[in-house]
Amino acid sequence: MDHFLEHFLLVNRREFFGRSACGIGSAALASLLAKDGMSAEGSPRPETRIGGLDGVPHFAPKAKRVIYLFQNGAPTHCDLFDYKPKLIELHGKPVPEAAVAGKRFSTMTGSPSGKLMLAPVEPFAQHGQSGAWVSNFLPHTAKIADEICFVKSMHTEAVNHAPGISFFLSGAELPGRPTLGAWLSYGLGSDTESLPSFVVMTSVSKGTTCGQIFYDFYWGAGFLPSKYQGVKFRGGSEPVLYLDNPDGLSRQVRRTQLDAIAKLNEIKQREFADPEIATRIAQYEMAYRMQTSVPELADFSDESAATLEMYGPSVREPGTFAHNCLMARRLAERGVRFVQVMHAGWDQHGSLTTELYTQCKDTDQPSAALVKDLKQRGLLDDTLVIWGGEFGRTPFLQGNINDRPKWGRDHHPYAFTLWMAGGGIKPGISYGESDELAMSAVKDPVHVHDFQATLLHLLGIDHERLTFKFQGRHFRLTDVHGKVVKGILA
Repeated sequence: MDHFLEHFLLVNRREFFGRSACGIGSAALASLLAKDGMSAEGSPRPETRIGGLDGVPHFAPKAKRVIYLFQNGAPTHCDLFDYKPKLIELHGKPVPEAAVAGKRFSTMTGSPSGKLMLAPVEPFAQHGQSGAWVSNFLPHTAKIADEICFVKSMHTEAVNHAPGISFFLSGAELPGRPTLGAWLSYGLGSDTESLPSFVVMTSVSKGTTCGQIFYDFYWGAGFLPSKYQGVKFRGGSEPVLYLDNPDGLSRQVRRTQLDAIAKLNEIKQREFADPEIATRIAQYEMAYRMQTSVPELADFSDESAATLEMYGPSVREPGTFAHNCLMARRLAERGVRFVQVMHAGWDQHGSLTTELYTQCKDTDQPSAALVKDLKQRGLLDDTLVIWGGEFGRTPFLQGNINDRPKWGRDHHPYAFTLWMAGGGIKPGISYGESDELAMSAVKDPVHVHDFQATLLHLLGIDHERLTFKFQGRHFRLTDVHGKVVKGILA
């Protein structure tokens, strides 16, 4: 095989013209013109936008940014949001065979036949003018019920955690596809030069027995150039590693070094037109700018006492969910496009009456505070906040009905709840319904691809038109599925 010919066969037309030497110069010029307000007349792209595709957004967006509060391990809809009196009535009785016939569950459940129904652990009450049902587990979320759209008819295909999370975030159960934040960075570009357009933070409740792992492919770029992948911010005093200059190296000397490295990389870029070389150039520059932007971002000294109190007592502790929620708000107001806050510990196979209390205590107040904080600052209207996991939990019991301290629920893909707020979402509504046992979505069902299509729609993107050619096929986030859920749009 002629290696020169092989290289150009692997470079598609868009990459060839967009990433050649001319492409670099054109992109740089376009960026400078856009900053000066000289972008093409009629273009929908914001004047301050850096990168992105021409013609995207496809129409006027309702949201400019997304904060996704992803709850790894699958929160139990039966105990938090989906109030079903029938579960109380059938508590301790075998699950009706008709309700589970033909359904596939995890290997921990195996056959559901004979499993006993389990009532909610805590009572429910209606809240706000909307009358939304919320469990006593979540008193702070209950107080913002009129700001929230509860989607109670979610359903998915995966029955295990990693495939389920990957499916929500990338549209595929197998790793290797671009994730939501990567797609948005690729299509919409960035609104800030000093921070990444896609940031990820993770946390775990203390003392949990949940063994959830945060895999890097949850924020990967897949087959997109790697500059679109999420940048993980760690807990602690140094959110991003290796930003500081070594001892004895001044910022001016560092700038000189980066300029020299950039010239060498540009020579290689002209020779090979490799998108990963362009990524390397961009990431060196981003790291240099983050030397000043990240320390300022992580310094909460300018936050009022009232704001810190609103997020809860753990907000000052780096690495906690509360701290990450406040960081998310600060990232959003600094122009970061997609913030993915992931919190593990919801996998309550045998800890509904113990660890679920801790999990809700750690996440309830910060989640509600984020929505209230964004609203107070005028950011909620164009910031989409999402709260939810990869699937729900079974309405029937996992464990021994006579051993209450070890009650649990298994994985359940057929009906579950997530909520959304701001960013063009209709507030104060509950959309869709599960059946009387919270077993199956029966009214206005929303598939994962429908959710993804709706998210992109709120950001001004037609999910069928945002594509990337890879291995001879035009891929998209929603694969060949998905429809916009118009009933939840404001």
